Amino acid sequence: MPMVALHWQKYFDHICEKYNKIYREQIPKITPHVCRHTYCTNMALAGMNPKTLQYLMGHSEIGVTLDVYTHVSFEDARDEVEKMNIV
Repeated sequence: MPMVALHWQKYFDHICEKYNKIYREQIPKITPHVCRHTYCTNMALAGMNPKTLQYLMGHSEIGVTLDVYTHVSFEDARDEVEKMNIV
């Protein structure tokens, strides 16, 4: 049977519950959807071609990939500006 979001969610929940019973530092709730956002953001920050990222994410519109799934922090923007100042 293929892994669907619900199966992944139950798997993540189980892992987090086991970890949280053992360790003081607790893991927050992780969802497959959060993982998609994290993956997309990390690949964009690593410099992946946006069209390639769109394809890998399975989005028909580049705007969904860039505007919804890719998140940029102030620090990320600052780092990019600093790179431009070096050149």
